[in-house]
Amino acid sequence: MKGRTLERIASVYDWLIVGAGFAGSVLAERIASQRDQSVLIIDRRPHIAGNAYDRHDDAGVLMHQYGPHIFHTNSDAIVDYLSQFTEWRKYEHRVLGRIDDKIVPIPINRTTINALYGLDLKSDEEAQTFLDSRAEPVEEIKTSEDVVVSKVGRELYEKFFKGYTTKQWGLDPSELDKSVTSRVPTRTNTDDRYFTDEHQVMPKHGYTRMFENILKHPNIKVMLNADYREVKDVIPHRRLIFTGPIDEFFDFRYGRLPYRSLRFEHVTHEQEQYQAVGTVNYPMTEAYTRISEYKHITGQKHHATTITYEYPSATGDPYYPIPRPENQTLYKRYQALANETENVHFVGRLATYRYYNMDQVVGQALAEFRRIQETVPLWTSPVNGKNHHADGELIMPDGARLLN
Repeated sequence: MKGRTLERIASVYDWLIVGAGFAGSVLAERIASQRDQSVLIIDRRPHIAGNAYDRHDDAGVLMHQYGPHIFHTNSDAIVDYLSQFTEWRKYEHRVLGRIDDKIVPIPINRTTINALYGLDLKSDEEAQTFLDSRAEPVEEIKTSEDVVVSKVGRELYEKFFKGYTTKQWGLDPSELDKSVTSRVPTRTNTDDRYFTDEHQVMPKHGYTRMFENILKHPNIKVMLNADYREVKDVIPHRRLIFTGPIDEFFDFRYGRLPYRSLRFEHVTHEQEQYQAVGTVNYPMTEAYTRISEYKHITGQKHHATTITYEYPSATGDPYYPIPRPENQTLYKRYQALANETENVHFVGRLATYRYYNMDQVVGQALAEFRRIQETVPLWTSPVNGKNHHADGELIMPDGARLLN
C-alpha cells in the first residue's frame, strides 16, 4: 500500500489514546494496570511527554524543549501516584524581573517594593499600607487590568503586568478575563518563592524518564510520528481517549478556538551559570517574555549551561487557551458535540480548552479514570472477529514508529 508500512503487533486494541502527554499517559497506565486492557497511545510528535518533554542537548545539558516546566501541587494523592514512576528532587522556583534597570523578585513582595522605591518597609502591615495607598477603586472587577489596578495601583500594573501580559497574550489586559492576572499573587512578606504549594519538586531524572516509566506496562504500545487522522480508520479499537484540540477533532465545524503559542530559542553558553535564578522575566523591555536557565531547576552539575528565550506567538502549536467570554461560548458548542459523541473521552488542556497546570491535568486524568471504572464495563467480546490480544498485520502511517 503506497505511503503505508506494515508492522506485526497487536492488531486490535481496547483503547486508542491520542496524545502522549500527562493526560493520555496517565490514563494509558491506569487502564493497562488496573483494567488489564490493551492500549495504543499515539502522538504526532517524535517523542512522548508532551510539552513536558526534556532531553540532553548537544552539550549534555538536561533542558526542557518547550520551556521550563516546574512541578508544584498541594495534592498528596497526585504526588503519591507519580512517585510510582520517579524519585523527586526538591526545588522551589524563584523568578526575578528586570524593572527600571533593577532586578527584583516576582511576584511583587516587600523586597520588591523596597528595592523599587528606596523604602525600608519592615512588616507586612507597612507593605500593605503602601499598596493600599496606591490601589485604585474598581467598581466591578471584570478584566485582568481591573484585578491588578484594584490591588496595587496603576504604576505597578504598568511596570509588572501590562507589558508582560500584552506580549504573552497579544491583547491588552483590559481585554482579558480576570483569571489571567489573578494567578499571580501580590505579597506583603519577603517570601520570594514563585509558588507556595506544599509539594515543590522535580522528577529526579527528568520528565521524559518519568513518562517512560509510566508507559512501560506490557499492555501499552506507543506509536510516534502518528497523526490521529491517519490511524483512526486503520487501527481497530473499542474506545477512544482524545487529548488533542477539541475543535480539530470535529474538523473545526464552528471555527477555530483561539490559542496563543510560543517560539523557543535555546542557547548554550560555555559557563557554569548564566543568571541568578531559574527564570528572569522582562515585563517592560525586549520582544521575549523571559529567559530560563535549566540547571537551577534540574540541579545538574555541568561545565556549560543552556538557557531558553521565550517569544509569544499567534501561530504555532496551541499552548494557552485565550480566556475571553466569546471563546468560552465557542468552546461550549464543541463541548456539546463531545457530550453527544459515544465511546470517546475528551481529557486534558486542549480537549477541554482550559489552562491547567501539570498537576491539574494529572488530577483530571485520574478523575476520568474513576468515571471510566464506574461507567465503562469490562468487555470480552471481540472486535471484527478478533480478540484484543490477537496478533496480526497492523497498517501504520508512513514515517510512524513504535517506541516499544
